[in-house]
Amino acid sequence: MNKKDLIDAIAKDVGCKKVESKAMVESFVKNITHALKKKDRVVIVGFGVFGVKHRKARTARNPQKPYQTVKVPARDVPFFRPGKNLKKKIK
Repeated sequence: MNKKDLIDAIAKDVGCKKVESKAMVESFVKNITHALKKKDRVVIVGFGVFGVKHRKARTARNPQKPYQTVKVPARDVPFFRPGKNLKKKIK
C-alpha cells in the first residue's frame, strides 16, 4: 500500500472526500515528523511507538574495499516499535 492507496482507503472508510483524507494523511505525517525532530516519542496505543534513537560514532569496514576502515559519525535515527495489538493481528 502506498500513500495514494492509504488516502483512498481512509476516504472510503470515513466517508469523506479524497481531498480531505489527503489532508488528514499529510497532517499525520507532518506532526509525527515534527515531534521526531524535537526528539519526542509518538505513542499510538494499540498500534505502536515512533521515536528517535541516538547512534554513537563508530568505525566500520568499507564494503567495496574490506581492508579499509571508515569512520561513521554519530547521528539520530527514527524507529518504529509495533504495539502488542498490532503484533497479535499480524500473526
